[in-house]
Amino acid sequence: MQFTLYYRGDLKSNGKPAHKHKIRQYFHPQLKELWKQLPLRDFAFLYANTADSDKISLCEEVELFTFVPLVSDKISLIAELDIQILWPQKRGEIITNGGDIDNRLKTLFDALKVPSEPTALPLGTSPSKGEEPFFCLLKDDSLITRLSVETDHLLDPDYKNNSSEVILFIRVTTNQLRITWDTVGLA
Repeated sequence: MQFTLYYRGDLKSNGKPAHKHKIRQYFHPQLKELWKQLPLRDFAFLYANTADSDKISLCEEVELFTFVPLVSDKISLIAELDIQILWPQKRGEIITNGGDIDNRLKTLFDALKVPSEPTALPLGTSPSKGEEPFFCLLKDDSLITRLSVETDHLLDPDYKNNSSEVILFIRVTTNQLRITWDTVGLA
């Protein structure tokens, strides 16, 4: 399966839980819409609340949230990411002059996955309307098996005053390592 996620906003290095969750909230409606499209709409049972413990459930409970990661070891899915980052820095300033790409990518990966512990969520936060369940890309960032990052100069004069603002295009390719009767058609 292939699809593209889009983000426009701040991408700070060493982002705090509130910043990461804000980015997570940006991707949630896109992923929610993806689950309404084929082939995923035929797999809504993977996140339906069920008392049947024999059924696969992608749901991950963290505090008051029920997260539904698309890429999960529970269904043997892995992801390859091709990321294009447009930002105000000129080419060649990827590491210096505010580029700090490694820490920004860490912030992004944390925002794409289910929070690993309650402290990874902003203190006192709860799901907003339409965030139950809360869709995210990854159960864990260890399920990313290939990564490509390309940066380019954002030619938008309104962005020159904020070096942490970016536009992201994230091309996601999922692959299934093991197919079961419940997951035939996801590959």
